[in-house]
Amino acid sequence: MVDLSVDLGFLKLKNPVIAASGTFGYGLEFEPLYDLNLLGGLVVKGLYFKPREGNRPPRLAETPCGLINSIGLQGIGVEAFCREILPRLAGLQTAVIANVCGEEEEEYARVAEYLSRHRGLAALELNISCPNVREGGMCPAQDPEATYRTVKRVKQVSSLPLITKLSPNVTDITAVALAAEEAGSQAVSLVNTFLALALDLESRKPKLGNVLGGLSGPAIKPLALRMVFEVARKVKIPVIGLGGIFSSQDALEFMVAGASAVEVGTANFVNPLACPEIIKGMEDWAESQGLNRLSEIVGSLKV
Repeated sequence: MVDLSVDLGFLKLKNPVIAASGTFGYGLEFEPLYDLNLLGGLVVKGLYFKPREGNRPPRLAETPCGLINSIGLQGIGVEAFCREILPRLAGLQTAVIANVCGEEEEEYARVAEYLSRHRGLAALELNISCPNVREGGMCPAQDPEATYRTVKRVKQVSSLPLITKLSPNVTDITAVALAAEEAGSQAVSLVNTFLALALDLESRKPKLGNVLGGLSGPAIKPLALRMVFEVARKVKIPVIGLGGIFSSQDALEFMVAGASAVEVGTANFVNPLACPEIIKGMEDWAESQGLNRLSEIVGSLKV
């Protein structure tokens, strides 16, 4: 038997596969499909302090190799989550991670502080990188200084381990990753979606109500893989890789590039059983390679 476990230093996972935020609901939606305890972890849908309606429709546009979304982080808010959802997730034998959102630094801090007062969470993922909330796709993760301030503020109010989710819509993602590390983030996850546009030729109008959205899926995998490789060589904290992971081979490639764990997102829409299938495929591959521990391949790219 291959040991699939991952030790991030602040959190131990039974395997490296985490269901990504925004594509897995609040976790409970997938309970009828398979045992959530199979997962290394799951990240719940993004949480603002108050309920949020999100962007005006249409909110989704398919592309030949992916999906552009402009959901706008619709959600029930942190109070309803802690009251109605978290108690049902707390019994899971897998890491439950809350995705923390905010309109400004103080809201990020307020959400993080509120979550820290409730049992059942293994960590927070600080979502400073969503491109379809503010006009033009602007977000704190596009600026190292804003990233540092936001991470530092959240660390002041929360004792939970912090993972900072980074944006690919930057010139140098390593500078932002280093700022998050310096501010106290215990890990970084990357990448969030790429700012994108889909249009209807006949009407000459955008396909999305918000005009711009975030591109995910297989189209972004080579770009995400490159960024994970670059960041993993710069920071000392663990890197969690995501972006176009649809198969066990995809997940394994991210680990070879330097990711200690991976998040699976858009694949859940195409195949609701994607996560357990990827876990099984990774185990089979490791056995075929004669590995004792899957983590042996992390950062093993020969360059």
